[in-house]
Amino acid sequence: MKITVIGCGRWGSCIAWYLDKIGKDVTLYGRENSKNFQRFLECRENDFLKLSESLKLSSNLEEVLNSEVIVISVGAQNFRSLLKELSALGLKDKKIVLCMKGIEIESRKRLSQVAKEEIDPSNKVAVWIGPGHVQEFYRGVPNCMVIDSEDEELKNYLVKEFSSPLIRFYYGTDIIGNEIGAALKNVIGIAAGALDGLGVSSLKGALMSRGTREVSRLIDAMGGNPFSAYGLCHLGDYEATVFSEYSNNRKFGESLAKGEEFSKLAEGYYTAKAVMKLKEEYNVDMPISTAVYNICYENKSAEEEIENLFLRSLKDEFTKGELNE
Repeated sequence: MKITVIGCGRWGSCIAWYLDKIGKDVTLYGRENSKNFQRFLECRENDFLKLSESLKLSSNLEEVLNSEVIVISVGAQNFRSLLKELSALGLKDKKIVLCMKGIEIESRKRLSQVAKEEIDPSNKVAVWIGPGHVQEFYRGVPNCMVIDSEDEELKNYLVKEFSSPLIRFYYGTDIIGNEIGAALKNVIGIAAGALDGLGVSSLKGALMSRGTREVSRLIDAMGGNPFSAYGLCHLGDYEATVFSEYSNNRKFGESLAKGEEFSKLAEGYYTAKAVMKLKEEYNVDMPISTAVYNICYENKSAEEEIENLFLRSLKDEFTKGELNE
């Protein structure tokens, strides 16, 4: 099986390293002007890992078409433009695996929906999501993840081909819930970082509990299974996002609360904007996501927004309807 991984950032390079490690024929694609890619060309390593000599490097996008499986790990807001490039090259009959967690802001669409709009229907699409950090995988620390797809044959194939003692893959059963849950965990991660920055980390338990309920409501309204929010796509990813020192989203939220600069990609920043559109479209109450949006885009004080969350009107923890779900 030939695999090309598109995207040589922190997660894309980790995926390429992992697939090479389990014996696959892997090429890592990066653009010529990418600092990450140039560094790999020079010394085959970045700040997190070192690539083996068996893993090929390429900046020729046309070479992607020689692979049976194409794994993509790029920024969610740049995803559609990449697909347009691939489509122009005649992309057909490929297995496409999306390893990003986000929602396209303009269209409010999940990334698998964006893929369906932009590529030939002969291509099959799956998503690879769940907890884990490059630093831990590279040290040999195992974790569990999920592969989901509307194509059962593709899902079964990928789970069997990609599983190893380092990553145990589960078969996803709700692509709507898995994609939304995975994207929204980054927003919750920013909120968790704000709690750290304000010195009230003890509130993370409440954040996790109410955040999961909030996300489950949106998943339900969008036609997914609300219980997906309690799986690996969302709640199962909280340790890596809400607590971990390696979480960019948590670090970003902490920096916001402290009034400090943070230059690395925090996908939850963009997802928060997309979620506000989904919140209005589906008429779902999402106070935590709204607070994160207000901090990120409305220049609201993190301290004020967190305080407002905990001064909301008194209510039951669960309604009777929720308890009967």
